[in-house]
Amino acid sequence: MSRVLQDAAGPQMPGGVQVGDVTPTRAMIWSATDRPARMLVEIARDERFSSSRLIEGPVALQDSQFTAKLDLGGLAAGEPVFYRVWFDDLARPGLRSTPVTGQFRAAPAAARPLTFCWSGDVVGQGWGLNPEFGGMRLYETMARHTPDLFIHSGDMIYADAPLTAEVKLDDGTTWKNLVTPAKSKVAETLDEFRGNFAYNLLDSHARTFNSQVPMVVQWDDHEVLNNWNPGTDMAARPGYSERSVTLLAARAKRAMFEYLPIRSHPDEAERVYRAYRYGPVAEVFVLDQRSYRAANGANREDLPGAATRMMGAAQAGWLKQSLAASNATWKIIASDMPLGLLIGDGQVNGVPAWEGWANGPGAPLGREHELADVLSFIKRERVRNVVWVTADVHYAAAHYYDPKAAIFKDFDPFWEFVGGPLHAGTFGSSIADPTFGCTQVFNSVPVNLKPNRPPSEGLQFFGTLTIDPRSRRLTAALWNLKNERLWSQELDAAK
Repeated sequence: MSRVLQDAAGPQMPGGVQVGDVTPTRAMIWSATDRPARMLVEIARDERFSSSRLIEGPVALQDSQFTAKLDLGGLAAGEPVFYRVWFDDLARPGLRSTPVTGQFRAAPAAARPLTFCWSGDVVGQGWGLNPEFGGMRLYETMARHTPDLFIHSGDMIYADAPLTAEVKLDDGTTWKNLVTPAKSKVAETLDEFRGNFAYNLLDSHARTFNSQVPMVVQWDDHEVLNNWNPGTDMAARPGYSERSVTLLAARAKRAMFEYLPIRSHPDEAERVYRAYRYGPVAEVFVLDQRSYRAANGANREDLPGAATRMMGAAQAGWLKQSLAASNATWKIIASDMPLGLLIGDGQVNGVPAWEGWANGPGAPLGREHELADVLSFIKRERVRNVVWVTADVHYAAAHYYDPKAAIFKDFDPFWEFVGGPLHAGTFGSSIADPTFGCTQVFNSVPVNLKPNRPPSEGLQFFGTLTIDPRSRRLTAALWNLKNERLWSQELDAAK
């Protein structure tokens, strides 16, 4: 049998490759195949693969739906890495897949120009892969910025949002979705959650981007179901036979760790919150406001306690200690949700319930105690140059938090930048809560926008943070699908 026939008959790699959680010396490399096979990774410093190094990776087996990850070591800080991945069939050794290639740069140890992208919200509100539209085109738009890092701000999948083959648009035309079995119903089983992650990898723009741009990811609600929390009543959720939201969340998180290049933490294998340093000018702190939160409710408790958890004591303590210890010029905090927008979750006993931090005007109550504590700590410990990035609300925005405009005043002013949706429905803007002085300086959509605008209307957004290593100036910008810069702000680093 010729090598061409061997490749055609050999293991397949339908999801391509992904790279993530990059440090100056390490990177997570991900791929998946279609049968029991061993992952092999070859790396080099040039695209010709001269003086390359071959690493024998893990075996992909059915119990992980044939996904595999390699924690690649021995990288040189700031240097380019060219890599290719293939699988060797365990049942027929020597029968290999066609290699899939990628490239990235290790995180730097020295100062150099940096570009970070972020966005969130993928395949939501019924908008799936439409070949006639060209798939998830925002990935290609972001790739033009050659980012050093992509921060995926959550809602990486919509496990609670099945797709239909066709959706009628307002202009009388039809949006046509590619529909797979996993996307034809709400996800309940582990395989159905896996199928949601696999669906997004059918897009060629996503696969190309994932192979070349290191990512760090965080989850939010739609990886399980809308607004899920420990108090979610599954009996009130149509289409579900599984009545335990805790079990659904466990399956969703397992699938997420199987399908993404996330490094497991030695103390907590599925810990999402973590930090990554990019030389002396930037450190990225990735939060998890889903795993440890208390049940959604009125969010009006006078004192902090078990019912007011959003990050939880361990994570909040880690964040404060990590910020205080960081000597990076810019501290970039990736939050699952905006800090100062009112995001509701129905009612509890006739009183509005809240999904986010905010609960309306007034002194900090409920979850706001936790946020107030973090912001006061940042001021007290003189932690300078903190910016926040987030998604979740399906439009792009720039928020300035100013104690002069706030009810709670014990914090330093800061910016929060909102991106998304990456490929989902677009909605009108949310109301700002004045507790922490949130002012919407820029908003990419009108307040009265008709809900759930399709990707075909072009209202898909992402943000960039670029840092000049000489001046230490950070420039935040918000962009649309056409790569048009909608708004930008230069920030000089405080000393």
